[in-house]
Amino acid sequence: MANSGAKKKRLAKLREEGKDMALQRGEVPFSTHERVTKTKQETIDNMYKKYKKHFQE
Repeated sequence: MANSGAKKKRLAKLREEGKDMALQRGEVPFSTHERVTKTKQETIDNMYKKYKKHFQE
């Protein structure tokens, strides 16, 4: 199979400068499998308290 354009650039940089750019790819410092959307109860609470936030001050 043919190499992609990005891989060709990485191999060229490895040949020319001796830098392996693939080693600079690090682990993500956070989990990508965590819930990012609100739960149903959080959404209900948000709508219930949406316009009442100024009373808490």
